[in-house]
Amino acid sequence: MEQQLFDYTRQAADGQTCTAHAWAKVPAPLNKPEREALKRRAAELLKARGAVLVAHYYVDGDLQDLALETGGIVSDSLEMARFGRDHAAQTLIVAGVRFMGESAKILSPEKRVLMPDLDATCSLDLGCPAEDFTAFCDAHPDRTVVVYANTSAAVKARADWMVTSSCALEIVSALKAEGKKILWAPDRHLGRYIQEQTGADMLMWNGACIVHDEFKGLELDLLREQHPGAQILVHPESPASVVAQAHVVGSTSALIKAVVEGTAQEYIVATDNGILHRMRQLAPGKTLIEAPTAGNSATCKSCAHCPWMAMNGLQGVVDCLERGVGEIGVDEPVRVKALACIERMLDFTAALKQRQAAGLVPGIGAA
Repeated sequence: MEQQLFDYTRQAADGQTCTAHAWAKVPAPLNKPEREALKRRAAELLKARGAVLVAHYYVDGDLQDLALETGGIVSDSLEMARFGRDHAAQTLIVAGVRFMGESAKILSPEKRVLMPDLDATCSLDLGCPAEDFTAFCDAHPDRTVVVYANTSAAVKARADWMVTSSCALEIVSALKAEGKKILWAPDRHLGRYIQEQTGADMLMWNGACIVHDEFKGLELDLLREQHPGAQILVHPESPASVVAQAHVVGSTSALIKAVVEGTAQEYIVATDNGILHRMRQLAPGKTLIEAPTAGNSATCKSCAHCPWMAMNGLQGVVDCLERGVGEIGVDEPVRVKALACIERMLDFTAALKQRQAAGLVPGIGAA
């Protein structure tokens, strides 16, 4: 079935597809003594405040290490949602982008949720305003509304289902089996990939991640010629010409698993380069190569790093804990509506995991 695409032309914050336009807010680089001092202070404050740090794979390596060293987690957005909900800590520090902090607050309204920088956002979120999206949904009342995690609380409040890249295929496949037609938002590349894999009837919002949208199929093909034995690992938010060359297409967790368990020596990775920190820790003997976002004439062969993820820093974590800045709030009527679609996803993935453990369905890679 041919996909349908709703043409929303403002999918990026300012109409550009460029990772440079938010770099002004990135914290200044720290020398080693400064980094170590801030990490020690942050660890002390996390313990003193009874807080836990939940970090995404794309944030700075120091934050990833701090989370793991202090009993927190480094994970994809699905596991971040689960972990924050289930952890005993009453204060969550979410190192990522704003929709991740909102999701934590939606699931744990009784907890205090803080972020190192509240301005750290996402082009997919910015490119899907709630008012316009609601009008789009209202125009197609016969469709089941499925939104990607990279959306605001208000957009989730209008949805029937939320999905992440690690469970979207399974959920859309289940909805198709029920005869449902899908209204999908906001990432067109992920939507196209899911539609191709499932054959579902999908009407799509025209959004894109400013990082993944920049990967170049032609340049990747040339890079493969230089590394003929390399495995190509691609996040499904990438363009079709890049996905078509992949040995593994999947979520951040699935891509890490592919490196850890794979037998190849070299891996070309087409996702945010923040993930390489954890990959190197878990598979230290393997060679990781960033997929190209530009040609030889460009100043940056691969600029694959989210400018908003880069706004998270150690000083921000300390400021959260010392001064209580960066607190996330979600209006209660919006929270209650958004909660339903997130819990539906979590219940589905929990049941799926049980069936997989029982050997009833094939494994899907990411958990």
